[in-house]
Amino acid sequence: ARSLSNLVLGDAGVILALSSSAAGILTLAAGLALRDEGFARLGRFLVWGVLAGAALAFAAMERALITRDFSVEYVAANGSSRTAGLFNFATAWAALEGSILLWGLVLAGYLAVMSWLFGRRGGASHPDGRLTSWALICGLVTAVFFFALMVGPADPFRAFDPAPGYDGPGPNPLLQDNPLMVIHPPMLYMGYVGFTVPFAFGMASLITGRVDEAWLAKTRRWSLVAWGFLTAGIVLGAWWSYDTLGWGGYWAWDPVENASLLPWLTATAYLHSSLIQERRGLLRVWNLSLVSATFCLTILGTFITRSGILDSVHSFTTSGIGPWLLGFFGFAAIASVALIGMRGDRLRSAEKVDSLLSREGSFLINNLLFALFALVVLLGTVFPLVVEAAGGERLSVGSPYFSRMTMPVGLALLFMMAAAPALNWRKTSTDLASRRLLRPAAAGVGALALALALGARGTAPLLAFTLGGFAAGTAVRRLYLAVRRRGMQGLTGASGGGMITHLGVVIVAVALAASSSYLQQKELQLAEGETQSFAGHELTFLETEEVTHAERTEVRANVAVNGECCATPGVSRYTLRGQVVGHPVTLNSILSDVQLAVIRLPSQTGETLVLRVVRQPLVVWLWAGGGVMLLGLLAAAVRGKDRRSRSESPAAERAHAPSGAGDRETSTAPATTETAAAPTAERAITRTTLAQT
Repeated sequence: ARSLSNLVLGDAGVILALSSSAAGILTLAAGLALRDEGFARLGRFLVWGVLAGAALAFAAMERALITRDFSVEYVAANGSSRTAGLFNFATAWAALEGSILLWGLVLAGYLAVMSWLFGRRGGASHPDGRLTSWALICGLVTAVFFFALMVGPADPFRAFDPAPGYDGPGPNPLLQDNPLMVIHPPMLYMGYVGFTVPFAFGMASLITGRVDEAWLAKTRRWSLVAWGFLTAGIVLGAWWSYDTLGWGGYWAWDPVENASLLPWLTATAYLHSSLIQERRGLLRVWNLSLVSATFCLTILGTFITRSGILDSVHSFTTSGIGPWLLGFFGFAAIASVALIGMRGDRLRSAEKVDSLLSREGSFLINNLLFALFALVVLLGTVFPLVVEAAGGERLSVGSPYFSRMTMPVGLALLFMMAAAPALNWRKTSTDLASRRLLRPAAAGVGALALALALGARGTAPLLAFTLGGFAAGTAVRRLYLAVRRRGMQGLTGASGGGMITHLGVVIVAVALAASSSYLQQKELQLAEGETQSFAGHELTFLETEEVTHAERTEVRANVAVNGECCATPGVSRYTLRGQVVGHPVTLNSILSDVQLAVIRLPSQTGETLVLRVVRQPLVVWLWAGGGVMLLGLLAAAVRGKDRRSRSESPAAERAHAPSGAGDRETSTAPATTETAAAPTAERAITRTTLAQT
């Protein structure tokens, strides 16, 4: 009875979500066609049916896993009575069908909140109401696709007839070795799926012909939230890889890692260029293209991860959903291009970028660099797959290609991070720009001098340290001036939060340059009681011990580091799957990490322990920088008081403001420069601080 209820409840939830999605599309379309608020209200209500069905199906899956109901095929293939409770819960997204189920749940949640927040703003004949209805239709079309997968090739509730005493193998051992398994995948999904909302509103604006800035205003915070979750997911994934795999790295340019990086790059470009459209009505085609590309890349990333075409710890077994995902990717891409082309005339703006030496010009260059970065990563990721599909030859594009091709672009982005915030809207004189960049440039030179004094060498890392100091100097300067003018509110909003995020990016960039350029690695062979030195550390092999867990048997090597006991790197053999997984130990510090990983045990070599020892500087600052980026995101989401009325649209401001009136720095007259004289000290401070906002 328990087994039957799990299967019945799960199937009922999936069917309820699918039918509610389809019915919601039809009723919302009817409301739009007939301008009938009753149909529109019913369509919005049906969105909650999608959430109810998705939640019911997910709850049924978790119940089946918790009760070890092996009559559910997914549980039989991935669950086990020996799996620890935390990882048993996370098994719900440890394989193909469960991951699609989680995707559907997250999507349903986003659509429900979207319906709740925007559903009452305007009726079926009101422009805002029509925009929201079309956005919900676009979102529900995506929901129909994913829940149709669960009815068809990715059905998570297939029945299974277990033999008496059957016990499943449990999830992949690498997926039950670190608590981040509970956090990292849901974070990525919240980011991936979250971009459905700005994409849906972008498409709705094209369908309705409302190609002004209204859809950007509605979705700015949604985009920030999705970007934040995706950022957190990528950082946590790198941390998990570093802490679990024992190879001394955190990013291997694995195709599935790249699949998460690609939408992050286009989304970051979109967040920057959307500011230009909100402020001056420029780059409408560019923004719609970026938000469409971001959504399409999430679908492409799902195809790469879930189709089984890759041999990766992230990818799942070969399945039948690959053609479905590829087809939906093609549909979304073609529809986006067609709609943008259809509205091409209306997307043109009377405004233009007056000068590349301006805030708009710098953002445009910044976006082109992000697009180039994404193109390089996309080519390196997809090209081997295309070649294999065309001719059967298997190619591999490794880290050297990605490092060589992306490093110049990354350095250029660091430079633009330093230069862009110092520029005015519309136009900036070279004299004014150089004065504003003088102190940040001095910070960059100071960073270079410090790096050289500490023994850093190499062109690429030294450039990274110099540009990092330059960009950090600009961000700190902007934050200082904003706080002086507005108090602690100067740390919030798009400007303050953006500068904090820039500081986080600088920290990550410096940590990346240091840890990858100055990595030291060696394999040591240690007899019991023997001591060897490496990178300033004394390592002594003391003994091995065996520890038995419910799902595995672990052999640990007790190693004293600098006379202190004990680091315990080990190796586990999982009982049912028979797989062997290493358990490295990382000794963290502010300046450098030392990681120990067992290569071979004395029982395998006869007498010695073979230990890989990796020393990397500043690794901990990767995770700290990610935290600062998210802190900046939270600050950016807070709307403080502003000089202009919140009810005044950017378009309205442009209509009645003279050229440059939106920013006091647009004039190059001496009175608006930071060194200009003013009648009173108070007026001088006001001018200076206004100029920096």
